[in-house]
Amino acid sequence: MSQFLKVKTAQEVLDIVKIFNPLGAEKADMEAACGRVLASTVEAPEALPHFDRATMDGYAVKARDTFGASETLPALLEISGAAAMGEEVTLQLESGGAVAVPTGGMVPQGADAVVMVEYTHHLDENTIEVFKPVAPGDNMVKVGEEIARGEQLFPRGWRLRAQDVGLLAALGVTEVAVYRRPRVAIISTGDEIVPASSAAPPPGKVRDVNSFTLAAMARQAGAAVSSSRVVPDDLDELVAATRQVLDNNDMLLLSGGSSVGARDFTLRVLDYFHDAEVLAHGVAIRPGKPTILARIGEKVFWGLPGQPVSALMICLAFVRPSLAVLEGQSDLGALGGYSLKALLQRQLPSVHGRTDYVPVVASAANGQVWATPVFGKSAMIGMLAKANGYVIIPEHVEGLDRGSEVEVYLFSR
Repeated sequence: MSQFLKVKTAQEVLDIVKIFNPLGAEKADMEAACGRVLASTVEAPEALPHFDRATMDGYAVKARDTFGASETLPALLEISGAAAMGEEVTLQLESGGAVAVPTGGMVPQGADAVVMVEYTHHLDENTIEVFKPVAPGDNMVKVGEEIARGEQLFPRGWRLRAQDVGLLAALGVTEVAVYRRPRVAIISTGDEIVPASSAAPPPGKVRDVNSFTLAAMARQAGAAVSSSRVVPDDLDELVAATRQVLDNNDMLLLSGGSSVGARDFTLRVLDYFHDAEVLAHGVAIRPGKPTILARIGEKVFWGLPGQPVSALMICLAFVRPSLAVLEGQSDLGALGGYSLKALLQRQLPSVHGRTDYVPVVASAANGQVWATPVFGKSAMIGMLAKANGYVIIPEHVEGLDRGSEVEVYLFSR
């Protein structure tokens, strides 16, 4: 296998990510459906609502009986009954009549509007005065007005939200076909790495960071993290660990050893798999240029930089979209999450031909949101902990001036 860098632009890597096929489908009940991606289109099995419903407390009427009504010349209507909440109304409203209905109650046949109770007055036990006219459809929802039977609700590839689950529940849908969640394994490699539980690492050793950050981000993206381990810089051990985790996972994130140094084994690991194909080795991005994307059969293999900041930013920029592709999400543009507009607090230099992901602190002052860059080396995880978002400088932009408007992509709400 070639050891030469196959450097790609950020957009080229995102395009490559899309070649992977979604995983198989499975059924999910509504209690577990939120956040899952639909494997088939969902259509409404019935109309919503399935009976005419009042949206205000008042009286169901024929709208024409109220035309011209005013405080000085009210319409007089005869009370012909009352609808009870949760009960079917079987009576037929005749011209000149009115039926008391609660919010959410069934509107009787023959009625085409509801007069709000505050625009009525009891003249006696059997008669009301109406002081304001209503038009057909006012203060009620007719059968199928919200959702028609057979209407397409959500397309294949749609990630269900809480309100979507609520709509499906209202229509009696108790389970949906969704794509399987990707199973992800994480390997951190390096002779210098010791467990995070180590009380006092000796000089030359550092605690494992990437296993935790990468696992956390994969879970946030909806994946199931099946294993996470640290492997020393030993080619045989790395190959053995890779074989073991690929059997039961859809994606492997291997951090460390992805550049071109003498002890960087990631690319050499791929030589031991006959069906491995390197799709990118090197991305024109900062931080994180020494990134490897490969596939081993149908499995996705990411070789990430060992530096914590680089590994996490690459995970944001590319691994998260690749997980969404495996889970069947059709709109990768929706992955940006929460963002806001801000003005740069200071100048941001960049290099033409490279996409820069720059951590920032977004804060409000004097009615304006400002984005202050957080600078530091790619090994300094503390710089990301201080930031609450990041900005992207496109590859063909040579820096941004102070006061430039930027889009800040927030790490969380």
